[in-house]
Amino acid sequence: MNPAGYKPEAVPLQGGYDGRPGQPGGQSVVQYTTVNVTTEPPKDHIIWSLCSFVYSNYCCLGLAALIFSIKARDRKVVGDLEGAQHYGSTARCLNIWATVLGCIMVLIIIILFIVQAVAASRIHSMYNYGY
Repeated sequence: MNPAGYKPEAVPLQGGYDGRPGQPGGQSVVQYTTVNVTTEPPKDHIIWSLCSFVYSNYCCLGLAALIFSIKARDRKVVGDLEGAQHYGSTARCLNIWATVLGCIMVLIIIILFIVQAVAASRIHSMYNYGY
């Protein structure tokens, strides 16, 4: 497929031709080939957004990611691939932040639970053995 308004054509180069094809200074014809590359549609990250919304909705980042994922899917259905790519990348960024913050919160809760268990064990052993 050629760009709009351009027809494929052979264009001779300027300069003399001494019989050797492809040599500098020789007149030759430049030919080009247009390749159609079908790109896959942009991702909307809807499943990741649903998981972020359900499991790690810290500061409503999961909800925002879900909204942007739905907008990306709508843009993709309409045919606006650039808008879909923009909304999809925003949803991806929000999903990353929601996942990272959710993991940090889970780690903090686990650490606090371990600290409380150790403190309770020390208090229990102190009363039992009379330290």
